[in-house]
Amino acid sequence: MSQRIPEESLPTELTPFQAVEAAYPAELERTREALLRGLPVMVEADKELTPYFYKCLRDRLKKDGKQFLYLDGRAAAEPPPGMPAPSMMATLIGQLRDAVRGAVRERIVVLPHLDLLTTSSGGLTSEAREVIPLLYENPEMLWVGFKDPSFPLPRVIENLFPHKETILGVSRERLRHLVTQRECRKFGRGLQPYVLYKHVSGVNAVRLRRLLGAITGEDYPSDARPAYAQLRSATLSGSLNVPDLDLRADIGGYSQVKDRLQREILDVLAHKDTLSDPEAVKRVEGLLPRGMIFWGPPGTGKTLFAKAMASSLGAAVLVVSGPELKSRWVGESEENLRQIFVRARQAAPSIIIFDELDSFASARGTYTGSGVEHSMVNQLLTEMDGFRKEELVFVVGTTNFVESLDPALLRPGRFEFQLCIPYPNNTDRRAILSIYNEKLALGMTERALDYAVKRTGDRVEGTGTRFSGDHIQALCRALARRRLREGAQTPTEPVDVERALTDYLDRPALTPTEERVVATHEAGHAVCALFCPSAPAIDRISIRGDLAGTLGFVQYADPAHRHVVTRGQLLDSICMLFGGREAEALLLEDLSIGSAHDLERATEIARELVEELGMGGDGLPVRRFDAPGRDADRHALSDATRGTLEAAILEVLEVQRARARDILRREKPRLVALRDLLLERKVLDREAFVHLAPEAAPQKEPAHG
Repeated sequence: MSQRIPEESLPTELTPFQAVEAAYPAELERTREALLRGLPVMVEADKELTPYFYKCLRDRLKKDGKQFLYLDGRAAAEPPPGMPAPSMMATLIGQLRDAVRGAVRERIVVLPHLDLLTTSSGGLTSEAREVIPLLYENPEMLWVGFKDPSFPLPRVIENLFPHKETILGVSRERLRHLVTQRECRKFGRGLQPYVLYKHVSGVNAVRLRRLLGAITGEDYPSDARPAYAQLRSATLSGSLNVPDLDLRADIGGYSQVKDRLQREILDVLAHKDTLSDPEAVKRVEGLLPRGMIFWGPPGTGKTLFAKAMASSLGAAVLVVSGPELKSRWVGESEENLRQIFVRARQAAPSIIIFDELDSFASARGTYTGSGVEHSMVNQLLTEMDGFRKEELVFVVGTTNFVESLDPALLRPGRFEFQLCIPYPNNTDRRAILSIYNEKLALGMTERALDYAVKRTGDRVEGTGTRFSGDHIQALCRALARRRLREGAQTPTEPVDVERALTDYLDRPALTPTEERVVATHEAGHAVCALFCPSAPAIDRISIRGDLAGTLGFVQYADPAHRHVVTRGQLLDSICMLFGGREAEALLLEDLSIGSAHDLERATEIARELVEELGMGGDGLPVRRFDAPGRDADRHALSDATRGTLEAAILEVLEVQRARARDILRREKPRLVALRDLLLERKVLDREAFVHLAPEAAPQKEPAHG
């Protein structure tokens, strides 16, 4: 358990002034010393803290014989009857004029409301333009200015203060001096400062005293969580909230992603809570990555995982859209970022989620906009470098393109923790579907669940992308809406899943002749695949035009060996690509332009074999050749060498084209039967054409040219 401080060692009563003295002795002393050296000081602190900090500072400097002039813009007397009261700004200007031009050498002039001089975007108000000359008119003046963290200041005002003090929250070491004995009893026996600090690290001393005094409940409870929950609720403001999302129960699948988050972040934090040695706690805090990158394709749940992590930590979440931070006004984008961090630190523990981080944090030198992105990256790094180690503030950036991020962000100490969240595999999709099946009361049978898992392994019809978690959620919501409309009481079957996926697709309307061409083409690909020993298994064949940009397709299962590609596999791929074209020539005695992409891809593979992989066959040295027209300055090729390469590429293509033609002629009955089955059913799963597959006898090795 973390260290417990005996109740009797805590103060019995605390006024707000005593709390400020106890919380900020170092800040007060640094400010005092700067003023004694003749340096103007700017104190950045919450508005409610300003009058208390000023009084504590004044009491310290009175011992040094210093006097203060407090200019807050309030009139000294009521205006005469019938006369309107002057504005606060007009009164402040008058007070400043009198102060600057009067005999005030021995007095320290206090400006508690510097934000009165600025607009919300950090510019100068029209009245402030009259104030600026006054501030610089008397170089003998000694100023103390108070700045609210929520308001930016223009440089011309900040330059007036060579010494700056920033006060945000309280330090963990001073927390024991800010809790009274009566308040300590609400959390059990003895104060656990490390546990309490998690909930109040961003709260200033004055507000903390108010929050602690408002806690209700019995003394010495057996469970202190309700008291901590009251604190957590009181420190949330505006749109901030703590998500209610269980990492294991509410997110389906992705066991490796969950395990890594658990081991690297959540378990480390849980271990920290068991420590009592302050030095051990500091060592553990130094191990925590404060910046994290969650990357992967769109819709895979990157933001969802960040929210689940926040829920496990009891942390508030700020979701920030990268593009929304940008502004055309100079300095406003950086100020938007600064305000985000101020809010997060005030509500700690918290997680800032930068959605689409790459929108402003791309690698420097690649910016195409106004260049504000460079300044935003610098501001982001500055804010992250300013975290105290004990503060539980994490930054999560989500992106689809981690390779495009600025390398400065990815170095250790910044966004060092990178988590890939890929498209869901079969196991993940089943878990996701099971969660929505229960939440939406879909009543899916085992056959329907199996079919949905298999069906979502294809590309998303009409788009060409793979199914993500968002796509699966959309499928389940479509099923739920259909059941609601139809008042369905029966279980959901595979046919219902198929209808939800395809009923509203905008498919091309093919004529019977066009369908016959497409069916012939796809059957040719499939039959060649059945007789190529290195080809992956076929999962599905379609001629419905349900994949973006194609009228038909053959969907292959994932290969058994994903990371090692052999020469035989590449040659089989070329043979399969020629299958559609050769089937048209054999059965239709004509050719369509549908094989254009197949021919392009086959040529690319053949060129790679010959020029880059040293697999061109006999007569060519085993070395890498640069393609004609590519890297010509580095490796100039003679005309003879280029001719030899082109001949080798042509030979590879012709050998595989002949091989595809031979397979189709030999297996013409299978080709015709598969084409006719496709014309009848439009879509075939593996079970529908398994009877057309070659016998289980060992296949003859093809002649690899």
